[in-house]
Amino acid sequence: MTDVPESTVPIGSSLPENYKSGFVAIAGKPNAGKSTFLNAILGTKLSIISPKVQTTRHRITGIHSDDNGQIVFLDTPGILEPRYKLHEKMMQAVKRSVEDADLVLFILDPADLPEPEEMAWYKPYARKPLFLMINKADRFGEGQIEHAREHMNEIVNPAKTHVISALNAQGLDQLVEEIFETLPKGPPFYPPDQLSEHPERFFVSELIREQLFALYRAEIPYSCTVNVIEFKEEDSIIKIDAEIVVNRNSQKGILIGKGGAALKKLGTESRIEIETFLNKKVFLNLFVKVREKWRDSETFLRSFGY
Repeated sequence: MTDVPESTVPIGSSLPENYKSGFVAIAGKPNAGKSTFLNAILGTKLSIISPKVQTTRHRITGIHSDDNGQIVFLDTPGILEPRYKLHEKMMQAVKRSVEDADLVLFILDPADLPEPEEMAWYKPYARKPLFLMINKADRFGEGQIEHAREHMNEIVNPAKTHVISALNAQGLDQLVEEIFETLPKGPPFYPPDQLSEHPERFFVSELIREQLFALYRAEIPYSCTVNVIEFKEEDSIIKIDAEIVVNRNSQKGILIGKGGAALKKLGTESRIEIETFLNKKVFLNLFVKVREKWRDSETFLRSFGY
């Protein structure tokens, strides 16, 4: 496996005999409900959510720990046909996560079934156990769910199939139990109270990006990335400087808006979300910068953490 930590147990501690731990990749098409699923499992918001597709760009680590063991979930970008180097990086994150995983959860929207060619990326990993998760059970009838099941059975060979509603947390408790049944015995990879391996400034940038999807239309959110320049924690406040990077000058004008009104609203809405996440007062300062064709620049993509 790559890019995963070694198991670690504090000196002097002991674990139950049947304690299990492992990595579980969450894969699926855009808007299948992967991020909603992870947030529901963890009982907190780690992955940003939007009705728009391709919101998730990075691999998001979410850690579930209980008396049975520890599951390290790897939430991945939606499976897509790359148009930019950025998309290639996103698909690399999917493949790397599946490669690292002990188990794959493929989350499916019954209204958006993948064709066989869209699952070609999975062939090198087909020997890994895969659970098919038919999501959005609150929205679809038995006929559509059964059609989705039969369609996917012809493309992949799922070890198990679960019908769930990530939005309503339906079927998730049983799923966690069955994940533990599949994972190998072993010590935890992280302390039991840790929810993710990402630093706070990563989640700050994601929360700002979430508001870009909420407040702007068309291509704007897809043309932006967010880079946290300064994260300074003081006794009573956290001071954050962040730059929003766009492709073109015209996009910069749209982001800022007349008299700076649009950027001010973005800052206000982002600050509210960040304060809720960090549980502390925040001073947020946003800048907009133009970096032409950053989505196709290896240099820019690396500097922005892709």
